Amino acid sequence: MKSLFDQTKLAGLQLKNRFMRSATYDGAADSEGKVTDELCRIYKTLAQGEVGTIITGLTAVTDREQSYPGQMAIYDDTYIAGYKKLTDVVHAYGAQIILQLACVGSQCIPNALEGKVMWGPSAIEDIGYSTHPQEMTKEDIRFVQDAFGKGALRAKQAGFDGVQLHGAHGYLLSKFLNPYYNQRTDEYGGHIENRARMVLETYQAVRQKVGPEYPVLIKINCDDFMNESGLSFEECKYVCRRLSELGMDAIEVSGGSRSSARNKGPSRLSKRGPQSYFADYAAELARELPVPIILVGGNREPEALTRLINETQIEYISLSRTLISEPGLIRKWRENPVYEAKCGYCNKCYNPGGTKCILNQK
Repeated sequence: MKSLFDQTKLAGLQLKNRFMRSATYDGAADSEGKVTDELCRIYKTLAQGEVGTIITGLTAVTDREQSYPGQMAIYDDTYIAGYKKLTDVVHAYGAQIILQLACVGSQCIPNALEGKVMWGPSAIEDIGYSTHPQEMTKEDIRFVQDAFGKGALRAKQAGFDGVQLHGAHGYLLSKFLNPYYNQRTDEYGGHIENRARMVLETYQAVRQKVGPEYPVLIKINCDDFMNESGLSFEECKYVCRRLSELGMDAIEVSGGSRSSARNKGPSRLSKRGPQSYFADYAAELARELPVPIILVGGNREPEALTRLINETQIEYISLSRTLISEPGLIRKWRENPVYEAKCGYCNKCYNPGGTKCILNQK
């Protein structure tokens, strides 16, 4: 029988348990996206709380885009030394840390774009942000792919245990997969084989830089939940299958974005709402693919999660909001499996000035 606290290996990494901190915007980097004492404190606390694997917040691979306040970045070599300090802090407590690489695309703050570019696969207004991106040229595409690769190499040099590509939630890679936003007529648009090209080539650019043994993961939407105008689950399965064939080491299954239909995609939850709401999608992917599957979304009761990993082939469980509220939650669950997480899923933890649980604010 599998346990949530099993020690396992993922792409050669020895993991202390099956729990991961899903990538979360921390808002604690400095104005250049570099490491601060507060950022180190956040990740140290998570590692002390016995989170086995920590995935960082979305980290900018280029300075051409507008970033969020306090967003991490890794677009040149000056970032490496600071991140080495961060990875050393996490490793001191026996946890692994993975850097999430991202381009935000049209999901940014429109009034802060002076001197910056806003990219999209096509010049289609972003439903959730009311922003108007410019269609990427092939030169732009090659630049971004190269930036992902260089960012991954810097992450490896800084001591991160792997990288994760952010291909979910409406950010740039996700937009290329979405037929509503991707209306290109070249080899990057049209049927899913073409819309997937940006993601596949970005993965290959990363793999070329970091080598065959370094762990590379992706976070991807199972469905865009846009009333059939976005990425579908069947299309998601195609992308995941191709990534698996190319050597992707693990896939984190999420879904939806600000563009999702209001009655689709669990963007707002209550404590009494559904748990593990992407489990059916993740279980089907786990059944069909040899790559390890990570489930995110509404995971909050150890007993239910233990049944899930034993009744399906899902290997890992990732959490975000519950760990914002209680960074020590995994330790509490190990000591008391019936401990009830205090997070009420009010979604008030996200703030432009930094992510903090309102229950912890004084």
